[in-house]
Amino acid sequence: MKNLFALVGIFVLLSCQNMAQTQKATNHTQSNIERNTEPIAVPIENGKARAYFASGCFWCVEAIYESVKGVDESISGYAGGHTKNPTYEASNTGKTGHAEAVEVIYDPNIVSFETLVDVYFASQNVTQVNGQGNDRGSQYRSIIFYQNDKQKAIISEKKNALAKKLGKQIAAEIVPFQKFWVAESYHQDFEKRHPNHRYIQAVSVPRLNRFKAKMPEVLKESH
Repeated sequence: MKNLFALVGIFVLLSCQNMAQTQKATNHTQSNIERNTEPIAVPIENGKARAYFASGCFWCVEAIYESVKGVDESISGYAGGHTKNPTYEASNTGKTGHAEAVEVIYDPNIVSFETLVDVYFASQNVTQVNGQGNDRGSQYRSIIFYQNDKQKAIISEKKNALAKKLGKQIAAEIVPFQKFWVAESYHQDFEKRHPNHRYIQAVSVPRLNRFKAKMPEVLKESH
C-alpha cells in the first residue's frame, strides 16, 4: 500500500506546470486590455489558415495537432485572458485569465476546420472542467476560439451533439478569438526536443497515442 501511495504521489507531481518550472521564463510588463465580444478573423495567408484551441498543457496539444494531415505547424501560446504580454509564470497564477493554447497553421484544402474541431474533442477528457488530468487550474481550461459565425455554428453543433451522445455536460468554452500571444521559446516543439522528459513520457505521449487510436484516418503518414 505504501508503494501504491508513492507511485500516485510521483504521478501527481508530473504536471505541465511542475515540469516547466525547471525551465527559464522571461518576464514581461503586463497591462489590462479591453475584451471585445466580436471575434477577430485571421486572414488566410499563402493558402494557410489559422485556428486556436486550448485543452490543457500546450505541450500535449501542440504535438497532437502536428500529427494531423494538412497541419503545417502548431505553436504554443496563451489566449483568452485580459492582460498583455502574458508569461508562463504569470498565466500559471490564474490572474491573467489566459489559458495555455495553440495556434494551428493549416491548409484548408487538405484539412477542414470541422476536422480540427473533431480532433479537439477526440484528444481530451471533454468533461473535465479547468484542466486535463493532473494539470488543473483555469490556465488549463478547455476553450475553442471562433473567428466568425460559421465557425461558431460548427463548434456549437459538434459540442451539442457530443453532449447528447455522452449524456454529460461538455466543459469546452466557445469564445470569440481576440489575440494569441506566442509562448516563450523553450515551450515550442517541447515534445520533439525533449522526448525523454518525464512529463512527455508519462503524460504527453500517452495522450497523443490515445488520440491516434481514435482518429487514425487524419494522421500524417509518418505518424
